[in-house]
Amino acid sequence: MTLVESVLPPMHPEGRRFLAIFAVATAILFFIWHPLGWAALAVTLWCYYFFRDPVRSVPLAEGLVVSPADGVVSLIGPAAPPDGLGLPAAPLTRVSVFMSVFNCHVNRAPCEGRVGAVVYRPGKFLNASLDKASEDNERNALRIDLADGRSLAVVQIAGLIARRIVCWSGQGAALRCGERFGLIRFGSRLDVYLPAGVQPLVSLGQTMVAGESIIADLSGPQAPAQFRRD
Repeated sequence: MTLVESVLPPMHPEGRRFLAIFAVATAILFFIWHPLGWAALAVTLWCYYFFRDPVRSVPLAEGLVVSPADGVVSLIGPAAPPDGLGLPAAPLTRVSVFMSVFNCHVNRAPCEGRVGAVVYRPGKFLNASLDKASEDNERNALRIDLADGRSLAVVQIAGLIARRIVCWSGQGAALRCGERFGLIRFGSRLDVYLPAGVQPLVSLGQTMVAGESIIADLSGPQAPAQFRRD
């Protein structure tokens, strides 16, 4: 990454029209009253920053599950996967990553595999950090089928401010680990449902980087990871 890219990372095309709207509004407000223009300029810069799409260093080892989103691990525990994905109704270990409005919102595939099912469900816009957001909020769920016959689910969940879930990977699409598959506007959460018997390698409150931070190892030892708060 160059110095310019570290300060001004690439912007995802999904954000261009929003940036244009903010930029036009900023110019108008500067014409009306300079203090309003400066405030609008700050919002415009935030819009650019929100839709940033930086390059990530995706680990290449087989069997790794990486974080699908930037943010903080907000929930870890058993939960039944969403209906309609063709997964058993028995609870699986769910790892939730909460994204604030200051996180990068481009979503990345947690593992390599093929999209076996995509299920969208409209719903509410509760605070995405709440447990019940998995059931009540608007969401888009993907089942990713692994080469060994197991499956993993990743769910995009709209939040309190989010009003748009974007997913450009349909059923049958082949995904590489860390590949971009969607985004959510503006502030939300992603859930990962690990295959049965797979233990997470993260802890509550841990900061995650999409495509880089490792959530679990599908091929490694399945003893729960231990952490020290320091």
